[in-house]
Amino acid sequence: MNEKNIYNCWLRKGDYTNLASLEEYLEFCNTIIVKENKGVMNTAVNELKSAIKRITGIDALVIGEKVKNPHIILDLMQNNNEIGAEGFAIKRINNSLIIQGADDKGILYGVFHLIREMSTGKTLKQAEIIDTPKNKLRMINHWDNISGDIERGYSGKSIFFENDCVIKDLGRIKDYARLLASIGINGVVINNVNVHKYETKFITEEYLPDMARFADVFREYGVKLFLSVNFAAPIEIGGIPTADPLDVDVINWWKETATKIYKHIPDFGGFIVKADSENRPGPFTYNRDHAEGANVLAKALKPYGGIVIWRCFVYDCKLDWRDKSKDRAKAAYDNFKPLDGKFMDNVVLQVKNGPMDFQIREPVSTLFGAMENTNQVMEFQIAQEYTGQQKHLCYLVPMWKESLEFDTYAKGKGSFASKVVDGTLFDRNIGGVAAVSNLGDSQCWTGNPLAQANLYGFGRIAWNVDLTAQEIALEWVKLTFGNASEVVEAVMSMLLKSRDVYEEYTVPLGIGWMVNPNYHYGPSVDGYEYSKWGTYHYADFKGIGVDRSAATGSGYTTQYKDFNAKIYEAIKTCPEELLLFFHHVPYTYELKSGKTLIQHIYDTHFNGVNEVTLMRENWISLKGKVDAETYYLVLSKFNIQVEDAKEWRDVINTYFYRRTGIDDINNRTIYK
Repeated sequence: MNEKNIYNCWLRKGDYTNLASLEEYLEFCNTIIVKENKGVMNTAVNELKSAIKRITGIDALVIGEKVKNPHIILDLMQNNNEIGAEGFAIKRINNSLIIQGADDKGILYGVFHLIREMSTGKTLKQAEIIDTPKNKLRMINHWDNISGDIERGYSGKSIFFENDCVIKDLGRIKDYARLLASIGINGVVINNVNVHKYETKFITEEYLPDMARFADVFREYGVKLFLSVNFAAPIEIGGIPTADPLDVDVINWWKETATKIYKHIPDFGGFIVKADSENRPGPFTYNRDHAEGANVLAKALKPYGGIVIWRCFVYDCKLDWRDKSKDRAKAAYDNFKPLDGKFMDNVVLQVKNGPMDFQIREPVSTLFGAMENTNQVMEFQIAQEYTGQQKHLCYLVPMWKESLEFDTYAKGKGSFASKVVDGTLFDRNIGGVAAVSNLGDSQCWTGNPLAQANLYGFGRIAWNVDLTAQEIALEWVKLTFGNASEVVEAVMSMLLKSRDVYEEYTVPLGIGWMVNPNYHYGPSVDGYEYSKWGTYHYADFKGIGVDRSAATGSGYTTQYKDFNAKIYEAIKTCPEELLLFFHHVPYTYELKSGKTLIQHIYDTHFNGVNEVTLMRENWISLKGKVDAETYYLVLSKFNIQVEDAKEWRDVINTYFYRRTGIDDINNRTIYK
């Protein structure tokens, strides 16, 4: 294992000599008792032994029989209904600290929980817990290509592929599986949802032995392997003239393919599919619907316990900007709502958290709460495609919390989106959360060490949505930088304000976009305004925003249940942070702050630059208090962020001044 702290992320070595709780834990660290020591259980034992050595300096003895001295016992629960699948309990009984799991994965998660509590200075009493993951599926989606490139990747090249080949050395893959298990991730997709020529062959005998090698490594840490598949695979690699999901030859081909896969990977998780989206092939070619397309794959995987994850990112990417009646935000609902109840029970619809595309501020997708008879997964993007591409600090957990805590009112008050995706609201059998990875082969995995907080935070919120963004940030900071109060307070402050600060100097009040086309970095206010992609802001000399009301606009508001529809329908009741997403608003409109809309735009963009500058100064104050490699790499990112924030400020403010001719009341520099 690479011993560099920047590489080991939140599992790095630290100085634990000053932990007040250390003396208490020392009593229990001499011996680890385990009845069964193989597979995932073996991983749990090794992780616990390694952590004990790292934190206490003790080389714990691993044995299979009870001893009289204080010890840690790892054991599977028998006939105990206190915890669910993959859950665990940690409790102290007399002179023993017992970690019990509903299964071997539960034991592993319990071990990582104990390590986390020990490392952050929690007492033994605070470490005691009974815990079960809220979501059955907790998945990372990689958009890696066999070339080694990563679509929307900002942390180097792929860790799975290079130069059109599958990597041979799996050492880093094991380190990655370890990171995932430590935050409770149980599924990983290793290839891009845009499946190209060579990647289409991953489900053939040519590549399945390599896929099995990956699966073997992930299995040790309780992580199932999934693959993105090409809907047109029967044509491209099967020698069949059609991919029609109702064609008998196609049906049989997918069944035979599933059989081959499971011979190589007995616990293969299943397929993820992007179909009829952004020029990808799908069932529309054959006048079939998404349910018919998904079900042919689901039937093939069903005998083996596999699932199909069908992405709902489906919209017309060839819109005419002249036609304001067309609204991309409505597309997912329009495509999938009529199919509720038609999908097999091992199909899961993967729905982006917002109706557009991972913007810094969007309302929650209307599909959550609309499909009572269909399994759903909420999809986030850890990769900061539209939020600074890991050059900018932008802690995304607060955004994800907002999405999961959104009340859909599908079954009255309290019908939170989190209950939709975890299956409890509609009594569905599969569900959870997924996120697009922000990892690559950079030394720190995420390009910017502070971006590790988003990967860590996703895992923690996927496990337990009730954790606060502050609690998750505090865990990550202490695990990453230690428990010194000055460092903890400074980094916590940066993280918790970063999302709002990024929003301030980029796009106002939910309007989104305004980025350079294609690579989605840096300001270009009209970059997409007259394009086919349907991402418009409709700024003119009077106002800005997209009218999505039922009364005068696209009618998108009607896709929500009545309570939310009424709130979003009227300018006065619409939450101001989403005002321009739902309404075209005059620049002179007075916000609740008493400021006009145009003055709010000016003020937030100036303030955003000031805040980023302060964050950089706070980071500089930590020189010598964090390791040098992390310090200088993060500083280089803050230098970029400060200059980029100034560019955003000047471009946006100048654009709106030239549109309106309205002066900044504070007479600051705007390039007129």
